[in-house]
Amino acid sequence: MTTKRLLQQVYRNRERFPADFMFQLNAKEMDEVVANCNHLKRLKFSAVRARAFTEHGAVMLASVLNTPTAINASIQVVRAFMRLRAFLQAHKQLGRKLSALEKKYDSQFKEVFDSIRDLMQPPLAHRRRIGFVASSAR
Repeated sequence: MTTKRLLQQVYRNRERFPADFMFQLNAKEMDEVVANCNHLKRLKFSAVRARAFTEHGAVMLASVLNTPTAINASIQVVRAFMRLRAFLQAHKQLGRKLSALEKKYDSQFKEVFDSIRDLMQPPLAHRRRIGFVASSAR
């Protein structure tokens, strides 16, 4: 489905997309999206700012579009958000259990708990340096 057709359905069903379901990106957000998503580089030169859909907006969009692909997309969106919520809930429970153990064993295992907390942090993105490194005197 083309973007034009998609937006046409959004405009025809405007009452289904309140501000907390869909919003327009500002200039800074557009620049960030273009910088982070290589496949969206054509947006850089667009005269119109892109629209973004929240979880509920994506489901509503898929329900407005009545094609087999849209129906499948709707199902996949719901499943993806269900998995995300389950992951976040499990992560919260792990944090609570760790805090309880930390209080119980306090200073004995402080280093172990600190190491586990460090491992729970998302990894930092490694960037390769581009260019030549100046060599030392020969």
